[in-house]
Amino acid sequence: MTSLPGTDLGVRAGATSAAGAPPVVDAAVIEAAIGAALSTLRRNIQTFGPNYPDDTTRGDRYPIRPAAGGFPAGANRGWTTSFWPGMMWIAWEITGDAFFRDAALAHAADFARRIRDEDDLDTHDLGFLYSLASVAPSRLLGDEDARQTALSAADHLMRRFLEPAGIIQAWGDLSDPAQRGRTIVDSLMNMPLLTWAGEQTGEERFADAVRRHTTQLRTHILRDDDTTFHTFYWDPETGEPLRGATEQGAFDDSCWARGQAWGIYGFAMNHRATGDPALLDASRRCAERFLSHLPSDRVPFWDMVYTDGADAPRDSSSAAIAVSGLFELAGVLDEGAETDPDAASRYRAAAHEILASLIENYTPESPEAADAVLLHSVYDLPKSVGVDEGTLWGDYFYLEALVRAARPDWKPYW
Repeated sequence: MTSLPGTDLGVRAGATSAAGAPPVVDAAVIEAAIGAALSTLRRNIQTFGPNYPDDTTRGDRYPIRPAAGGFPAGANRGWTTSFWPGMMWIAWEITGDAFFRDAALAHAADFARRIRDEDDLDTHDLGFLYSLASVAPSRLLGDEDARQTALSAADHLMRRFLEPAGIIQAWGDLSDPAQRGRTIVDSLMNMPLLTWAGEQTGEERFADAVRRHTTQLRTHILRDDDTTFHTFYWDPETGEPLRGATEQGAFDDSCWARGQAWGIYGFAMNHRATGDPALLDASRRCAERFLSHLPSDRVPFWDMVYTDGADAPRDSSSAAIAVSGLFELAGVLDEGAETDPDAASRYRAAAHEILASLIENYTPESPEAADAVLLHSVYDLPKSVGVDEGTLWGDYFYLEALVRAARPDWKPYW
């Protein structure tokens, strides 16, 4: 990693306007970064074939997903496997190369098998899994098998809706007392599967679950100081809100960086789906807090309790998620009922600043130097898992951020 820059590295001024155009990352820099990411992705596809890499690298190289819980090595289990075909769908969209499409379709078939066999489905992360693996080919190719698979996944996700708490339970068997009534800020990113299912079927139950769940998160996971809890508990029988906590942050009352980034992106997306102005306000509050607590190179430490000079790992994956979220928020403020062009311009400029630093300081020296396209992420520091490594979601959101910057009309799969 090179020495850390100021916020202007890799950024150039845009065309002058009356208000002053925001800085943007040079188009050639963006295209070179996309090219490097696709080169790495192609090599990884050739290496892993039908198998899945692990959640994180070890020494910047992805091992095969280890055998666990009766699943063989390389099996489709856990919450991160869809980021792998998600990158392939982006790659196919922007290149037209059938190599990426065919690889992604092979994984779509495996995700269909996973839902049929009910393999490892006790999680709210069905939204992460099936938006990228199945909704994407349904939208892009009109693939009916993928559509039916995604609808089945949405039905499975609805089984986790708890009355009267009005939430989708995050983890575990629904009878598990340790997880009962618990959700997490990441769940905001799982709601688009339900929104899509409601659009496909016309069934109001999907949209109602999204409205109720996101309202609960906006009310209780977003704190008064605009930081976010990682996780929150409700009484599943009475619906009473109980307490906030963390699993992967520094402290229960600190601000886990990835959670704050999920808040920017997830509240903005769910505002787009529901039209609820309170969700737009929540996204803006998350964004303002995130941006105001970044260190000088604009990439957060793994928890935002840390600032410049701290001896703590950075989490580049949080930055990549935030960049995509800031682009999403800017788009909502450009196009929605509550337009704010000045704020949209400011959020877009902030996204470019963070992206410039990621390109310059958090990527391999060459596509061959690592299996990850984005280095220096953190999965779960309290458990010493994936610290200062590449991650599948960091790679995916970095590629999504690059494409959002290069092709503003590109539509995400969420």
